[in-house]
Formats: sequence, structure tokens, C-alpha cells
Amino acid sequence: MTTHEIDLPYNDNLGAIAKTTPSSHTNTNNNSKTDLSSFANTSTSTIPDLNTPIQHHYLTFETTLPHPTTGISSTPNGPTPAPPNLKKYTSPFEWPERKKNGILWLSCIATLITAATAGSYSPAVAQMSAEWGISDVATVVGITTFCCGFAIAPMVLAPFSEINGRYPVFVAAGILYFVCQLCCAVTHSYPGMLVARFFVGCGSSVFSTMVGGVVSDLYHAQDRNTPMALFSGAALFGTGVGPLVAGFLAENLNWRWVFWVQTIFVGVLVACITLFLSETRGSILLSRKAAVLNKWYEEREAAGYVGFDMIGEDGEKMWVAFSWAVLYLTFAAIPLIFETSHNFSLQQANSVFAAMMVGATLATVLSIYQDRLLARYLLHSSKNQTSTSKFRNAIDLSSPEARLYFACIESALLPIGLFWFGWTSFPSVPWIVPALSVACSTMGIYSIYLATFNYLADTYHRYASSALAAQSFCRNMLGGVFPLVTVAMFRNLTFQGAASLLGGVGTLLTAVPWVLVFFGPRIRGRSRFALGQAV
Repeated sequence: MTTHEIDLPYNDNLGAIAKTTPSSHTNTNNNSKTDLSSFANTSTSTIPDLNTPIQHHYLTFETTLPHPTTGISSTPNGPTPAPPNLKKYTSPFEWPERKKNGILWLSCIATLITAATAGSYSPAVAQMSAEWGISDVATVVGITTFCCGFAIAPMVLAPFSEINGRYPVFVAAGILYFVCQLCCAVTHSYPGMLVARFFVGCGSSVFSTMVGGVVSDLYHAQDRNTPMALFSGAALFGTGVGPLVAGFLAENLNWRWVFWVQTIFVGVLVACITLFLSETRGSILLSRKAAVLNKWYEEREAAGYVGFDMIGEDGEKMWVAFSWAVLYLTFAAIPLIFETSHNFSLQQANSVFAAMMVGATLATVLSIYQDRLLARYLLHSSKNQTSTSKFRNAIDLSSPEARLYFACIESALLPIGLFWFGWTSFPSVPWIVPALSVACSTMGIYSIYLATFNYLADTYHRYASSALAAQSFCRNMLGGVFPLVTVAMFRNLTFQGAASLLGGVGTLLTAVPWVLVFFGPRIRGRSRFALGQAV
């Protein structure tokens, strides 16, 4: 008896293997892509039967599907099975803009809430320390355990999502996120808080690292900058929202309400993801499509209809880690400096994080404008090859390295902001001056964050989630260490000395994008996962 089945592709080239019993007749009509209802029965010179050998066909979104033949090798057992509806298996690249925008905004909101979770812990530290009778440094370990979970989980979950789909990972991780956030709100022990924060980091991590993979699933490289800019802006905006809101809750209510409010938002988020998020992984959609097709083939065969007209075979076949660590350092540095130098209360000191939100918003708008400016330049230069040929020969504006050109300049805002922050942190200097430096540093961090995500997405394409998980591991492990040493560093080195040390390191690291611009193609050429050009 002839069987039909599918296998996952041996590589992740957005395809699936389908096995069908072909007719000896070759159909040359290339106009029927997915609308099986338009298949017309055609006469054949040779009628296949149940002994006709099975042929394997690799299914992609561009594959022209086979036509059923009129050949019947046995008496029909019933009416011809109706063809399946394949519209829901369309390539994510071709989804309507409304659907893609809905998924993008839901993903960005999830990223914002996740980022707020990371920073909202610090305003509650003093109250938790008093309740459990431990030091502030010991309590801050809750940020470190969160970062450890945030760093480790994507190393497993990101590759899993590339094989088994984004949707089940998002839902399962979201449930873990919600349950453990609830545990943070009700725990009465310090060890319980540390364990719960670790698993909160595990659950929430997918809403940061995997969103870059979702963007790669939905958008081609030339359309990817604006979605990535919104995603990056949501991450930094949320980082400012977390301590700002938590500061008001901790001072006016108590530390448990910091976690209760987050639990409510996470619960709503998980419900929306479960109901409205669609699977975006192309290979998963194709595997499901092949399964539906093979089931239909089997139903036709069981009814006595054997054979398909197949198409002929002659057709077409540690830079970002430092910047993120500085971002986590601000959770302790900003309250310390503004409470010490300007006598701010807890909620006043954490209100300074509004400057981070302003910086993230400005950087997002600027990056979207820059991308459009670059697109217009590419269009202009393509029409005026003579005047720009020397420049275009020297720098390929269509390569992944093009994502780094603006960052080469804008990343300098990070060390500038650090020096500015340290050397204006005197009681005699108005508080607004160092607050503005926070916005400046945030814009520098944003440029690094966005450039890194775009560069990795363009370089690794369908393996983007795994690549982003690897860099997430580095930046979150380093980010988890910095809050533990921030207070001691700023007190022992002085505010000015600590800021100058960090600014000096940041200045040295601004060389990284320049190195990648000139040597990136050679570096990418050594990787079998990096395709070497944007698609």
C-alpha cells in the first residue's frame, strides 16, 4: 500500500519533505501555487496504480503543487475528497501588514514589560532587606539571579523555537513568567525570592531574545530596521519604566505591590499571547502544510484516486555586553547619586529614570529616520552610479555591516554620557544636568543594542534567535554582576572616578563597530551558519 508522510527538513531552509505517488505525465503549468480548489483533472497517457513508486518532493513556499490526475486504479470508494484550504500556511513574509504589525506590537509590549521587570526590583531592596534582616548587597542578588535565568534559558529555548516553533515556547515561557512573578509577590523568605527571580528571568527571557527571531521571520532585511528599532526602543523604554513606577509603589504602598502590579500585567500579556499570537516560523508552517497535503493525498488514495501530475524537475530549485552592564549599573547608581548629592526621596530618585525613557524614545525616532535616509541614498546612488561608484566600491551598503555605520558615530554617546554623569554629580550642580546625561547614555546604549540585533539578524537569518541568545548570555551575565559592585565602586572610587573608569572602557569599545565594518565580511566568511549577505 502506498503511504504518504512528511519529515522535517534536514536543514532549516524553510521547507518540508512531502512524499507523493506521481503520474508519469508531466504538467508544465506553473500558475497553481496554493489554490488547490482550482486544480483541474487532466487526461494522462499512463495511469498510475498502487504499485507506482513514491517520489520525494521538497516543499517550499514557492513550490508549485501537483495536480490530481483522472487516473483511477480501482473502483472509487466514495466521492473525491475536497482539497484542503492552505491559506493559513502562507509565508509570513507575505502576510498582510495589519497582521504583521499586530504581532510586532504585541511582541514589543511583551519586551517592554520584561524590561520593566528587570529594573523594578531595585526600589524594593531596602524594604526587603529590613524585613528579612539582611544587607542590601545580599538583597540585590535577586537582580543577579534574574540575569542568570535571563542569560541561560534562551541558550536552550531559542534553538528549540527554531525547530518546534515560536508559539509553544512563548506560551509555556509566559506561564512560567506569570507563576514565578506571583511567587515573588507572596514569598516570605529570602531564598524563595532568589529562586523565584531566577525562574522569572527564565520565563521572561524569550520576550527579549526571541523577538528578534520573530522580526526575522516576518520581515526581509531591507524592511527590518524599523521593526527592530521599535523592539529596541521598547526594551530601553521599559528599563526606565520599571524603577520609575516601582519607586512610587515602594514608597507609597510596600514592596509587595511592586510584584503584584507586575503579576497583573504579565497575566494579561500571557492571555493576549495565547489568544492572538500566530506561529511565525516558516519551517513549522511548511511542515504543517506538508502534513495537510499528505493527509489529503492519503484520503484520495483510500477512495481509489491515485496519481498526481508533477512539475518537471528542470525548474528553479563584547561590545553590547558592556553597554548592557552599564544599563543595569544605573539601577543602583542613579538612586545612590541623587539621594546622596541632591537629597532626593526614593520615588524622586527613581523618577530620574524618565530621562532614560526620553532617550529611548528619541533614539527610536532617530533610527527610523536614519534608515529612511539610507534607503533614499541607496535609491539615488543606484540612479547615479558614476558619481558614487568609488564610494559604493569601498563600502557595500547592502551588507550586514551597513547596520553598523550609524552606530560607529552614535555609540560614542555612551562614554560621553558616562563622563558627563560623573563629573556633574555634585550638590552644587542642578539635578537636571546629570539627568540629561542619562538620556545621552541611553541613546548610546540604544545604538549599540539596535546595531547588534540587526547585524546578527542579517548575518544569521533563520538562526537569528540562537545568535541573539548567545549575545544575550554575555550581556546578561555581565549585567547581573554590575549591580553587586556598583555601590562599593562609586563610594570607593568616588562618583567621578567610577564614572571616568566606565567612560574610559566605553571609549575603547567604540572601536568595535569600526573593526566589524572593515573586517566583518572576512569574519563572517569563517562561519558556516553566516550566509554572508542579507536576504
